[in-house]
Amino acid sequence: MFLPFFENLRKSGVPVSLREYLTFLEGMKAGLATYDVEAFYYLARTAMVKDERNIDKFDRAFAASFKGLEDISFDQVLDAVNVPSDWLRKMAEKHLSAEEKAEIEALGGFEKLMETLRERLKEQEGRHQGGSKWIGTAGTSPFGAYGYNPEGVRIGQKESRHQRAVKVWDKREFRNLDDTVELGTRNIKVALKRLRHWAREGAADELDLDGTIRATAEHGYLDVKTRPERHNAVKVVLFLDIGGSMDPHVKVVEELFSAARSEFKHLEYYYFHNCLYEGVWRDNRRRWDAQTPTHEVLRTYGPDYKCIFVGDASMSPYEIAYPGGANEHWNAEAGSVWLERARQQWSKNLWINPVPEKYWGYTHSIQMIRQIFENRMVPMTLAGLDRGMRELTR
Repeated sequence: MFLPFFENLRKSGVPVSLREYLTFLEGMKAGLATYDVEAFYYLARTAMVKDERNIDKFDRAFAASFKGLEDISFDQVLDAVNVPSDWLRKMAEKHLSAEEKAEIEALGGFEKLMETLRERLKEQEGRHQGGSKWIGTAGTSPFGAYGYNPEGVRIGQKESRHQRAVKVWDKREFRNLDDTVELGTRNIKVALKRLRHWAREGAADELDLDGTIRATAEHGYLDVKTRPERHNAVKVVLFLDIGGSMDPHVKVVEELFSAARSEFKHLEYYYFHNCLYEGVWRDNRRRWDAQTPTHEVLRTYGPDYKCIFVGDASMSPYEIAYPGGANEHWNAEAGSVWLERARQQWSKNLWINPVPEKYWGYTHSIQMIRQIFENRMVPMTLAGLDRGMRELTR
């Protein structure tokens, strides 16, 4: 019965395999999501989604496959109330407090509750708003939607007022993790994690459980061992293009910068405009009177650093290829010379371009920068950053 769901997942671009689908069916057979729509959703997602970039695609396929799952009509409820009483009791034991169970018993137990529901469904012909007896919304009747009654039965509502049955697949909280869209800070962090390199350094301040067990067994008494805590040891020098044609991309570059600062303990950053020349700066407000010589940056940070340039690479080709080509000052050496020096100093290098990749072929300067970096240019999407981080770790 779930084959259409499986087919929708494949059509939506979720790379679900037959093995994963069978794992999902085994979970259903084991009763992991019996009579619980939200549990069913999470079981299916856990079994058939192995990469969080596909969660939004999964949500869309789930919504298409089970649309209207919670839009229960009165006629459907007449059939639905024939739920096994033993299941209702088990659900009560799991979800209700002692006081709530006592109130249900005061009404006459689950059998009386179901019987009363059936009778009121037969008596009522239309929608009822408020009140305490008829089936409707926003009241205190045991039956209906948007209201509250501890022994209530939910009927015909699309969302939960008390957060007891949330349609999580319609929330689509992971929609911006699609690998074809531009990134936010949270998503960039996901991609940058691939660049992490964990190493132990510093004072011995973390419990070494395996070492403690081994030493205790050898010596016959408790011998606590410690070891240096693990830290992210990757070192990054980041060059950020700012101003001019980069103005439309300020937000996403700020998010990249914010994510990088939180992910990397050893991060150095500098600003440049259009192309790398003889000077860079830390503060854009003091770009002319507080520049740092690029030669000094090259000498300060060793070849163990990974170098990342962020810019749209959109400029006059003269700015890259010729002395004096810069549009704001006279550059004694061509921008390409400085880019080559940076690549020689930091062999692990990358250029991240916020311009969509499909437009790169229309800008000559982008092609020139791409050639200088030997095609190590990636778009600022989750897929692009993922590819770039893999390139830097080779």
